[in-house]
Amino acid sequence: MSKIKEISADEFQKEVLESEIPVLVDFWAPWCAPCRMQAPVLEKIQQELGDKLKIVKVNTDLNPELAAHFQVMSIPNLLFFKGGKLEAQMVGYHSEKELKAKIGF
Repeated sequence: MSKIKEISADEFQKEVLESEIPVLVDFWAPWCAPCRMQAPVLEKIQQELGDKLKIVKVNTDLNPELAAHFQVMSIPNLLFFKGGKLEAQMVGYHSEKELKAKIGF
């Protein structure tokens, strides 16, 4: 079972901005092939890093205002937050090694 939680715009403040640990937010959509390719990589990272990193998913089709707020124009779009602040943004598919390097794990 996945440890990656799908959140809505209503949960974003609590789950991401107020999180005590770093958060990687995956903006995605079910019809997006690169998003489906990215999902198993994120699952693996979540399993490896456990309680050191939280990964959440935001469906852009269901949360267009939130996607617009962060200027998400292409998906997958991965936003890395630390201490409630946006630290990094990665657009498109990324390997496990690339992601870990970018977010410092």
